[in-house]
Amino acid sequence: MTQNLTRDHSQWIERLARFGYISKGVVYGIVGLLAVQVAFGTGGRTTDSKGALQTIVNQPFGKFLLALVAIGLIGYVIWRFIQAIQDPEHKGHDAKGLMKRIGYAINGLAYAGLAFSAVQLVIGSDGGGNSNSTEDWTARLLSQPFGRWLVATGGVLIVALGFYQLYKAFSAKFRRKLNLTELSNTQSQWVIGICRFGLAARGVAFGIIGWFLIQAASKSDAKAAGGLDEVLQTLAQQPYGTWLLGIMAFGLVAYGIYEIVQARYRQLGIN
Repeated sequence: MTQNLTRDHSQWIERLARFGYISKGVVYGIVGLLAVQVAFGTGGRTTDSKGALQTIVNQPFGKFLLALVAIGLIGYVIWRFIQAIQDPEHKGHDAKGLMKRIGYAINGLAYAGLAFSAVQLVIGSDGGGNSNSTEDWTARLLSQPFGRWLVATGGVLIVALGFYQLYKAFSAKFRRKLNLTELSNTQSQWVIGICRFGLAARGVAFGIIGWFLIQAASKSDAKAAGGLDEVLQTLAQQPYGTWLLGIMAFGLVAYGIYEIVQARYRQLGIN
């Protein structure tokens, strides 16, 4: 009986985790598709994850669809905390393992905020409206003792995370966690290529976001901070901005596909 309960418990965790990856992929995919439309001059807008949630809720049956995304995001948060606390992937207790597990917890907290915004929209709240949450919390940090150092440190860490995403993209070590045996060699190569493109795009985006925070710290000005929306706007304003925006937009779509690939093929290590 206990064994069956444990097996049922593991199955539910796995379903939540996979549903969570799908929801995360949908959010990134929407951000990317909206930016693609901007790059091609066919409408759309630059936005971030919260903007993607608002886009969903404005569609036919939007609240129902967003409720599904919210459930998935909650599942993703639960899975991240399980990774951090129970360590199903056996990262261990050495410095490297603990850093990864702390990273899982921080990522879980970040997506807990996004899940909360989704729930607010489903129940009829504005989910924070159009406020720049990155600018808001940067302003709060800057108002604290040693606030500029805190913001600068956060920026450096996000830049480092961006480089780590680029490393994952170019090393393709993430493939070890994907069971692609049911795909042909050609299909597998396409899947890995799309995933690498998505990870690289997200790495570049993180690098720019981190640079924004470093600039905000150096100027002691929260308005210099920005999130994914500001990254897309900044790219669009550069020379060859349409091309840069288009590449980043397709990269974000590719990252969304990467998350959905994880939902389908990732080996979660749940017993």
